[in-house]
Amino acid sequence: MKNILLINGHQPFPSSPGKLNGSFVAQARAYFETLGWPLRLVETAKAWTIEEEVENQLWADLILLQFPLNSMGLPWPLKRYLDEVYTAGMDGRLAKGDGRSRSDPEKQYGSGGAMHGRSYLLSVTLNAPLTAFSDPEQALFEGRSLDQLLAPVHINFAFFGLKAEPTFAAYDINKAPEIDKDFARFSATLTTLSKELLDRNDA
Repeated sequence: MKNILLINGHQPFPSSPGKLNGSFVAQARAYFETLGWPLRLVETAKAWTIEEEVENQLWADLILLQFPLNSMGLPWPLKRYLDEVYTAGMDGRLAKGDGRSRSDPEKQYGSGGAMHGRSYLLSVTLNAPLTAFSDPEQALFEGRSLDQLLAPVHINFAFFGLKAEPTFAAYDINKAPEIDKDFARFSATLTTLSKELLDRNDA
């Protein structure tokens, strides 16, 4: 069994109450509960405590973050969660500083992570179509992929020693949604991921 921490990072707005992101969270929860894997859920737009969430991070084998792309980045309650929880964990629980010290300042920056052996998955909903990414002819992203757009998020997790799982994305959810196909792809993603997590444990 693996311990799963689900983080619903959606910030409700009148035009975006969060039903789709909530549905992905519910799908993931149902899947892992079917496997009998221990699971904890936090919604960053609701109340949570820093110390409890540091403990949740240490407890989890997999951290699944579900969120919409807001202003080309994380919704602000999710950003606050990461800032406050991971800063608190810089005391050695989640990371031993940046890996350097005054006696050894030449050590590689970002080598102090204490969460090796754990992984995370970004599951993103966005209005942009898939065709907007990885195409140099597209003016806005100029050939960047979604993961390149989210590079600061990935780098933050790498700082703490976490391994990235392949990002899942539901594209074009407002103009040309394919929600049933997205749910089917997400189901396949979870199935593949759970098998890989168990295989790593057996290796």
